[in-house]
Amino acid sequence: MNDYFLSQFPAYVLKFEEEGVVTRTFRRLDPQRQNAIIEAILEEAAQAGPSSINIKKVAQRAGVSVGSLYTYFPHREGMLAFAVQLSVQILIECFRQYRPYLVSLPLRQVLKEYLVGGIEWSYTQASFIRLFARAAYQGDAELAETLVEPIANTMLGVVREILQQAMQRGEIRKDIDLEASSRLVHAFTIAAGDSLLLPYLNHYFQVVSADIPSERMLEAFIDLICQGVASMSAKNE
Repeated sequence: MNDYFLSQFPAYVLKFEEEGVVTRTFRRLDPQRQNAIIEAILEEAAQAGPSSINIKKVAQRAGVSVGSLYTYFPHREGMLAFAVQLSVQILIECFRQYRPYLVSLPLRQVLKEYLVGGIEWSYTQASFIRLFARAAYQGDAELAETLVEPIANTMLGVVREILQQAMQRGEIRKDIDLEASSRLVHAFTIAAGDSLLLPYLNHYFQVVSADIPSERMLEAFIDLICQGVASMSAKNE
């Protein structure tokens, strides 16, 4: 994980220790080691499925012994729940930190930064993204409520506030259906972003190709959204 995520580890791990999810032994590990274990859990869950995690493979991925894993987690079944809850809470906090900056930007600029920034961040979180994609697109019921919905609701909230602030600045029409438009823009950003992150989805969505590189797609995406919701004054600028 990136430096911001690592800086948030101690407070969150302490919280989970107090709740009995992890042990003091885990909390005393250095953040890099903690991160390696979390990445191993997420990667194993992404590949094998949340109900088929092999603890030996988790240990191998993390570079620790099986016995050590049992000293870190009071309950074997709680490993994935911990990794998911920690990742979700830190990601939501990351959105909270950047939200004021994002919503203050002009609509065209924020759409680009929101989509490009999300893609760049996702490339650094490969294990988390693979598990999230499995849960979102393959319908893993046990992760739908704990992983997919909290992140999706947060993303939708950011998009909604982006459009609200753009409306207040006079960039978009006041007569648009804000809630429906927010949901559609949210869906469009997911389709565009996930097609770049997950090539198998691009086979279906056909968002990019040899003739339509990501930069061209991005400009067309921004034009489509901005022209669709823009106020007359914004269109005439």
